Amino acid sequence: MDVQTSKMKRKSNGKSSGNPAKLVPIARPREAAVMAVAPPFDADAFLSSVGAGRSTIKFKSGKGVFRQGDAADAVFYIQKGKVKLTVVSQQGKEGVIAMLSAGDFFGEGCLAGQPLHIASAVAMSDSVIARIEIDTMIRVLHDEPKLSEMFMAFLLSRNIQFEADLVDQLFNSSERRLARLLLLLASFGKEGKMETVIPKISQEVLAARVGTTRSRINFFMNKFRKLGFIEYNGSLKVHSSLLNIVVHD
Repeated sequence: MDVQTSKMKRKSNGKSSGNPAKLVPIARPREAAVMAVAPPFDADAFLSSVGAGRSTIKFKSGKGVFRQGDAADAVFYIQKGKVKLTVVSQQGKEGVIAMLSAGDFFGEGCLAGQPLHIASAVAMSDSVIARIEIDTMIRVLHDEPKLSEMFMAFLLSRNIQFEADLVDQLFNSSERRLARLLLLLASFGKEGKMETVIPKISQEVLAARVGTTRSRINFFMNKFRKLGFIEYNGSLKVHSSLLNIVVHD
C-alpha cells in the first residue's frame, strides 16, 4: 500500500472534514426555572398591591394618616383621593404645607433617617393609600430602576413646587397667593388639563395654606366672584381669567 492510499484510508475512517459543531450552552434546571417565571417589574402594580412589607389602607375624608411627632417608619403612596400635610406651631397655629393627590408619595423623610414625622397627614377626601415599610422601600428602590426613576421624578417635582411656594410667600401678596393656589387646585388631578370644578374645601384650609386669616380669604373670594374669576355655590369653579391676578401687579 503506497503512502497516498494510506492517507486516504485514514481520512475515510475519521469524522467528516466539515466545520466542527458549535456547543450550545444549556441552562441549569434552577436557572431555567428562574428565567421562565421572573416577570418584568411593574412599579404601578407594586404600589397598588398588598405584599411583603406593604399594605393598602382606606381612609375616610378627614381621617388622619399619621400625626406630627409620630414615628416615621414607612413611605406612603396615594392610590386614590387627596391628602393634606399640616404643621402646628407650639402656639397652636396650623399651616398647610402641601396638598397631594393620586400618584403622590409622602412620608419619604424616613428614608433619609428622619425619626419622627414633622407634619400631620390628613385625608381631604375618601382615599386609598399604600403603606410601604422602610426596609421594603429601600430594597425595591435599590433593585428596581423603574421605581427609582418614578420616585426620583416625584421628588424633583416636589422640590420645584416647594421652591415656587417659597418665592410665593416671600414676594407675593396674600391675594395673589390665593389666586395661585386656586389655579393649582384647578389642575390638581390631571396633568395638562384643568379641573375647573374644585371639590369642597373650607376657607379655613385655604387660609392655612395661603398663610393669612379666614376673613381675608372670604374678602378675596368675594372679590374674585364679583370679577367673574370664580363661581361658587357648594362647589367651586375656577376660570382661567383668574390668571390676571397672578400675572399683573
